[in-house]
Amino acid sequence: MSSANLIEVRGLSKVFVSGLLNRHEVRVLDDVSFDIRRGETLGLVGESGCGKSTLGRSLLRLIEPTSGSITFDGTDITRLGRGELRRMRHRMQMIFQDPESSLNPRMKIGDSVSEPLRLGLCGKMGRKEILERVYELMEVVGLNPEHYGRYPYQLSGGQNQRVVLARILAINPEFIVADEPTASLDVSVQAQILRLMMDLKSAYGLTMLFISHDLEVVRHMSDRIAVMKCGRIEQVYRNEASSSYAPSLHLG
Repeated sequence: MSSANLIEVRGLSKVFVSGLLNRHEVRVLDDVSFDIRRGETLGLVGESGCGKSTLGRSLLRLIEPTSGSITFDGTDITRLGRGELRRMRHRMQMIFQDPESSLNPRMKIGDSVSEPLRLGLCGKMGRKEILERVYELMEVVGLNPEHYGRYPYQLSGGQNQRVVLARILAINPEFIVADEPTASLDVSVQAQILRLMMDLKSAYGLTMLFISHDLEVVRHMSDRIAVMKCGRIEQVYRNEASSSYAPSLHLG
């Protein structure tokens, strides 16, 4: 029987070291422990510099933790070698703050979305099947067929974030870390992307860590909220706000 938790973090710490002669240590994460249940969105809020992004990247081992454990679906990924971790990568994905920097500027949108399919990350697929799947994913995230042949610089920030979402969905992940995914977008576009992310979470049964400094956005997106301060989780509480709560986002 599988655990109710998809993610279990225990005693996670990260120390960055600078200087060769005068060694200087900065403890960014300090004995962090929490769980994320299957199918839920855990919001993570805190002031800039408190360690939110470092924690998000550490969960996927994009940054190697100094100590502690990260258990994903029963497997402690901090103990996995590179090859074993690579085979699990498609199950854990990340949405970064700047969507354009997440995309290859020399690669057309259709090629970016189809790349994980062509690499066989979700099983072998023929060229026609890949093309059909790419157009299907583009439609799911609200992109038009003519976007297929365009480059990232020809699209808006919101459109590029939709491309990122389509590419992630192509991999069919179970867990997504969303690190300030709308911070670089206009308020009206933020609302559209947040609504899309909620729809995708429901449709695909995703589990998510949603990172933001904006408590109002986190209240709208999350089932529970973790408050971070100075590298530690100070409190985790259930979000009692209704699903329609988001007055400043105009999400009606």
